Amino acid sequence: MHLMQPIQITDLHKSFGPVDVLNGVDLTFHPAETTAIVGPNGAGKTTLIKCILGLTHPDRGDIDVLGQSIDQGVTYRDQIGYMPQHAHFPENLSGRQMMSMIRALRAASDDGDTDIDHSLIRTLQLEADLDKPFRVLSGGTRQKISALLAFMVRPAILILDEPTAGLDPVSSAALKDHIMERRDEGASVVLTSHVLADLEELADRVVFLLDGRIRFDGALDDLRSMTGEHRLERAIATLLEGEAA
Repeated sequence: MHLMQPIQITDLHKSFGPVDVLNGVDLTFHPAETTAIVGPNGAGKTTLIKCILGLTHPDRGDIDVLGQSIDQGVTYRDQIGYMPQHAHFPENLSGRQMMSMIRALRAASDDGDTDIDHSLIRTLQLEADLDKPFRVLSGGTRQKISALLAFMVRPAILILDEPTAGLDPVSSAALKDHIMERRDEGASVVLTSHVLADLEELADRVVFLLDGRIRFDGALDDLRSMTGEHRLERAIATLLEGEAA
């Protein structure tokens, strides 16, 4: 487990034209904790993740990953496993070839950890599909391989965008078990999902974004107590109603 905070965000601002997408976000992600980022479409969730990954440059503010400013280079990404909502793979390559490419890239960096997490291959029953080209794979199998690539080197930070989308119930349950195992081993997990039941099952903490600002940041039980709603879906609806009032 890392002693420093996995991700520290200070006064983050990002605008696209006249629209303020992130407006003074202060946020810390902790080890051994799963944080659900929730909010309506356009709240700033995707932009926040892109800023952390260095895919979008903020207008103002600081982001430190494991004590390193993301402005100092891209090597910090070696400590992040990222599972996008829609992964795009070269159609002629196989899952095993993608694994080899990522493993080689990680090994070439100073901190590259090439200890592949083989347990997820077994858990998601992927062995028979890893040598097939992506063009013949179903959407669900592609999603499983996307999960495998995010977890494969046991990163300190996992950022998972709609991780169970397209998965059958058995695979979804297996992936959620794996997420909780990695959290218990010390990883900092950041989740976004429209399947609030998944977040309710996985999240230790909820960050509610609206109009680029954090309107709630706390434990799931605290959100339930504050809103008087036991289910996350209804608790979020109550927050939205309160902001609209």
